[in-house]
Formats: sequence, C-alpha cells, structure tokens
Amino acid sequence: MYQRILVTTDGSQLSERAVEHAIALADLTGAELVALRVVPRYPQTYFEGGVALGTPEVRQIEKQWEEEARQTVVAVKTLAQARQVKVKPITVKSDLIAEAIIAAAKRHKCDLIVMASHGRRGIKRLLLGSETQQVLTHSHIPVLVLR
Repeated sequence: MYQRILVTTDGSQLSERAVEHAIALADLTGAELVALRVVPRYPQTYFEGGVALGTPEVRQIEKQWEEEARQTVVAVKTLAQARQVKVKPITVKSDLIAEAIIAAAKRHKCDLIVMASHGRRGIKRLLLGSETQQVLTHSHIPVLVLR
C-alpha cells in the first residue's frame, strides 16, 4: 500500500503519538519511514522592548535547536528499528514549516505524510494558523492527521 511514509515531529507529546502511529503503519505495510523535524531560524526582533541578540548568540541558539532536532529524529529511528522498520532521520532548517514538510515528502518520494494536529482551538487557531492545515491544503500527497 505505502512504500515510504514521512512522519513529522516536534518532540511534543502529541507528535509522539503520530510517530507511534506512523511506525505501526510502516510496520504493517512494509513501508520505509522518513522522520522529519523542521528547525526554524531564530526570530530577530525589532520591536521596542525586545532584546536583540548578537550573531554569535543567535548561532549558538540555532545550533542548539538543530542538535535537539537531530536527537528527536534519532529517537524516532531507535523506536522504528525496534520494530524492524527502516527509517531515515532528517532535519530541515526553514521558517516555512508546511512548505518544508511538503518539499521533504516530494524529495524523498513519500506517498503518505503523517502528522499531529497542533491542538489549538478557537481564536488561537485563527490567529496563529496551523501548519497542519497548510500541509492539508497544499499537499498533493495524502496526509494522515492524528489528534
């Protein structure tokens, strides 16, 4: 049914459930798994009262975020390998999360994207948007969303 499944994770409890489902689905179908975490760039603030950090500090923070992302996808790899599921852990640096997810799915020739909903409701969802909604709207690859 599926040859390659992309699962996105941010390390949250909700995304861990999506990872568990993706691993189980890959195990059942014999698919390979691509574990993805998108790392944003450090936001530069120019608003009054905001604290602007220097380039070395920003680089250090981004390096820390990249390392945390790497650890997250390596943990997915460990879980998947325990079930004999082949997995490729990848991280991508981008401020455009949804676009990065869709691009990674295309690049790795995935035929399913598995991701968690972010869990926001009401006005927060309206104001903050939804990366999941963006992926659902713009992806030509089927998307399985877990709550």
